[in-house]
Formats: sequence, C-alpha cells, structure tokens
Amino acid sequence: MDHRSSGYHETYAAWRRDPEGFWAERAGAIDWFAPWDRVFDPAQGVYGRWFVGATCNTCHNALDRHVAAGRGDQPAIIHDSPVTGSKRTVSYRELHEEVQALAAVLRDLGVAKGDRVMIYMPMVPEAVIAMLATARLGAIHSVVFGGFAGIELATRIDDCHPKVIVTASCGIEPSRVVEYMPLIAHGLEEAQFAPEHCIVLQRPEHVCAPVEGRDIDYREAVDAHKNAGTVVDCVPVAATDPLYILYTSGTTGQPKGVVRDNGGHMVALAWSMDAIYDIRPGEVFWTASDVGWVVGHSYIVYAPLLHGATTLMFEGKPVGTPDAGVFWRVIEEHRVAALFTAPTAFRAIKKEDPKGALVGDYDLSSLRTLFLAGERADPDTIEWAQRTLDVPVIDHWWQTETGWAIAGNPVGLGRLPVKIGSPTVPMPGYDLQVLDDEGHRVPAGTLGNIVIKLPLPPSCLPTLWNADERFRAAYLDEFAGYYKTADAGYVDEDGYVFIMARTDDIISVAGHRLSTGGMEEVIGRHPDVAECAVIGIADPLKGQVPAGFVIVNSGVDRDAAEIESEVVRLVREEIGPVAAFKIAVTVNRLPKTRSGKILRGVMQKIADGAPWKMPATIDDPAILEEIGEALRARGIGAFARQTA
Repeated sequence: MDHRSSGYHETYAAWRRDPEGFWAERAGAIDWFAPWDRVFDPAQGVYGRWFVGATCNTCHNALDRHVAAGRGDQPAIIHDSPVTGSKRTVSYRELHEEVQALAAVLRDLGVAKGDRVMIYMPMVPEAVIAMLATARLGAIHSVVFGGFAGIELATRIDDCHPKVIVTASCGIEPSRVVEYMPLIAHGLEEAQFAPEHCIVLQRPEHVCAPVEGRDIDYREAVDAHKNAGTVVDCVPVAATDPLYILYTSGTTGQPKGVVRDNGGHMVALAWSMDAIYDIRPGEVFWTASDVGWVVGHSYIVYAPLLHGATTLMFEGKPVGTPDAGVFWRVIEEHRVAALFTAPTAFRAIKKEDPKGALVGDYDLSSLRTLFLAGERADPDTIEWAQRTLDVPVIDHWWQTETGWAIAGNPVGLGRLPVKIGSPTVPMPGYDLQVLDDEGHRVPAGTLGNIVIKLPLPPSCLPTLWNADERFRAAYLDEFAGYYKTADAGYVDEDGYVFIMARTDDIISVAGHRLSTGGMEEVIGRHPDVAECAVIGIADPLKGQVPAGFVIVNSGVDRDAAEIESEVVRLVREEIGPVAAFKIAVTVNRLPKTRSGKILRGVMQKIADGAPWKMPATIDDPAILEEIGEALRARGIGAFARQTA
C-alpha cells in the first residue's frame, strides 16, 4: 500500500524517536504565562503528567490572543437553530466581551480558581460562553447534557460540589419544549450538596419564574457588567490543573468524572485541527454534536477556538427540522469546510432519503471532508455518504477519556488510503497494541483487546475526579502498563486499526468469539436495511446466539419476513454457519442514547430476562418497550422460555 504522499509515517516516527521533543514543539502553538520545568514527569499523578511547572489559561488561548492578533471581527460562533427559526453570528470580539462579563458575574458569586461550575444548557452560544467564563477564572466546569433527569444531576452535584449552576429556562426539541427548572429542582432535592446560586438564561420559548434568593437572570447580570466595562483578567493556572470534569457512565451506576487538564489539552487539540482535520484559521468547522458530550467539548468549543476557526453550533436534528436536507442547507448557507458527526446521523438521513435526492438541491462545493466518530461507522453508511456527497469520508476513533482521536486518517498531513471499516492508523502519542485476555500481544489480523501503552498522550485523562483508585481499577489494572480501552478489534498487516465492538459486545457462540460489529457490517449491505444492531442472547446449548434487529428504509413495502430471511442468509453466507445466525427481527426504531449510540447492552438484558436499569442517556424510553414487545411476539430469548 503506497503511503508516500502522506507525512503521517514521518510524523509518527518523529514522535516515537522523541516523544517529549515532539510535544514540546507542538506546544509552541500555545501561549504560556510561564514555561514548563519538564515536558513529561513520570513521577507526577497516576501515570505521569504533561507540561509540569508551566502556567497558562485556556480562555486566553481561545479568545484574548485572537482579538489581540487582529481577528476580533472574524466570526467565532455561528448559531443555526431550525427548531427556533433563529440564526446568530458572534465575532471573537463579541465573544470575548460576553465571556468577560459572565466571568465577572461568576466572580461576584464567589467563584474562584479551583471551584466547580455546573453547566446545564441547550445548544446555544451561552453554553460555550459559560465554559469559557469558568476557564477564565481558573475554575473547573462540569457540563451536564441539557434535559438529563434530575437524579443524574444530583449524582454529579454530589460528586463535584459546584458553587454555581449556569442553566437556561428550557431546551427545544422538534416536537416539544423541555422545561429545565423542574429538572433542576428535582436534582437539588435529591442531592446532598446545595449549590449557592443558579444563573438562568431566559429563552423566549419558555420563561420560568426565578427562585427568590437563588436565581440570577443571565441577561441582566451580564449586561450590567458589559455596560460597566468590567475587566476580568485570565487567571493563570498550572498546566496540570483541571479545566473540566465530564461525567461518563460507570458500570456501578455511579458516573465517572473524567478530568481534563489545561496544558496538554490545548496542545493536542490545537495540533489536531490542522494535522487531522485540515482546517485553517477563519474556516467554518461544523461538529454536529452537543456541548454536553466530549465531541462537543473538544470540537464544538475548544479545538476550533484555540485554532482561530469559526465553529458552527446547530440546534436541530438531521431529519425533521424540517427534512432530511437540513444538513445540506447548513453546509451551503454557512460555507462549511468540514463536517464532523456520528454515523447515526447519516443513517437517519439515508433512511429518509435513500437515494440522496435532496443533495442536488444545494451547493456543497465548500465541503472538503466528512468526519465520522462516536460509534462504529458501518461500511454501508460510509459508502452511501461517499457516493452522495462526493467528498472523502473519514472515520476516526476516540473516547470521552482521551478527548481526541486515538486512531484516524490525518488529512492535514496528507490523507492515507481509506480502508472502509477502519478508522485508519494510530495518531502520534498513542502506542496502540492488541492483547489477548492474558495480556500477550496477538498477531496481525487477530481479534483481541485494544490497549494503549502508558503514558497516555497530552489531553487524555490523568485520572477521575477525586478517584485515583477507581481510575486505576477501571482502566489500568487489568493490563499492567497499559490503558484498557474496553474496545475489541485488530490491527492488520498495514498497521490499520479495526474496531469491531466494545469488549462487552464480543459474543461467544459454542466457544467461538464473534464480533457483533462484523455481523452488523454484513446486514448493513442489504439494500433495504437502513440500520441494524446485533446482540448475543443466552442459549442453553451454545452459550449465546446472535439476534439481529433491522430497520428498513423508508418507502420499502416488501414483506418483513422476506427481508429477514434474506438477512439471515447473507450473514450465514458471509460469516458462515459458525455464527449460528438465525434470528432477524424487524423493528421501527432502535434504542439509543441522545448522542446516537445504540443501547445494545440493555437490549441484551431484555432478551435474556435479566435485571436492567433505564439508562440515563436514553433518547426515548418507549423504544425499549417496543423491543420487548417484538421479542415477545416472536418468542425469542427469555420470552421463548416464558411461552414454552
């Protein structure tokens, strides 16, 4: 395979030769108040810390330095909200003024360096402003996805003890207005810890009544400081001080507070905008996610602003606001250079517009690249996007814990040949290896546990919030000297990485370890299938047997049983009888998190008749009932035993 046109191999080799020198050179893109004593100190923290001794401020690097360099009039944020019918552009200078004023409000409320601020906001520029204002003070933000249930707020409040909550009166869904204050009230009732104040952005779609003595009107308080010209300088913090805490679900039900530091985070993210995404300052970069998720933190907020790009915030859905052409409208209208989204968004568009007919209505000439991440990108979706958009479709793989790509195709260094189904190759900083369950390296092409040799690169989590031991137990103990990704896959003879499933999604059929992702790949090739999910169901003879759930494309009026039998035949032909694939079930919807990940684990528990809890991140709880009904109607899994 010819890689000569790419600088990737040279760059990766340079990191291998001198990891500290490599990251020190990249750190030159960041303003530092004081330089580091050591680029990496292995004696600090759980496995070592980056840029020890340096001081910096993330807000300064995202805003102040761009304004000082003459970029103040350039758009920093474009907010496009089809659910409210509004659009708004905020320049770097305007963003700087608003952030400084909100920082003054927070300072008035006693927020200082090291304090926590919880942000519970919809997809509005004020969510970004709250993050940056917190960072300006050297405080630590913890963003909770807007619309999360009160109990989820409570567990996070009790874990990080925020001094202030910044929120809004409501979020807007295509079919309803979600009132936030009742959810906040429930969270505060359930929590043991009590934040002192709430700063509330009143949205015209729903104005809420303030709580006397607790709630502060965002607009009034911020405008007062803007009118007074209040100056709030950026507070210097250690490069190793936390910038934010982002909670990810834990197996015990207690969420894990992933910590992100200031210095290494800036260095890795700023480098990635050019090297991975091939974006230049001033270009429009659109990450179609939510600020509540890690993708939103890294690539709606911090990376684009650190790089001096224009970030696009979209408050809508890929279909239904108003139709499956809304992404193309946004790209045309705002001259988007690169789009980054989850494969589930494209599956939703493909389901509604299988032939991509709506693309022809728009001028997409500004779009150079489509990036996919957040879940496994099935080949069928990638091929459909390539045909429909006629741009490179780049899959890449990373985690909440890492904050940026573990494996990708670095377009800015020179794009490598695409192997559909692979997020391509490890990025500099990541020594990626595949081990068997006993911790031995496996040959190329062999399925195993994907791990990263310590130390992790800049921007990866140094620990969990106030939980070093939990961090060790969750990520480091199983494979000594390695970070466990909990993903299964393999590396081929060209060094390309293939992520097949979470290790939980590897099923054992009569002693054979099989990837549900591999079966989903095959099912996804059926021309009538829009989306699918495969789970393993307990079986008394084989241990587990696979079951496929399929959604058919809009406009397909064939008999479901016919499609199901074709799907079964496809899997048996492609993977073989070893898969023991005999169950295909047509459903209208699949249960997903709000970020678009399919809840396979819960589906499996329902099928097995095992106890399960309603996931906090679920988009629509009614879908789980539909899955149960579909299994019951067919007498599958635990429902077969009940009806036998």
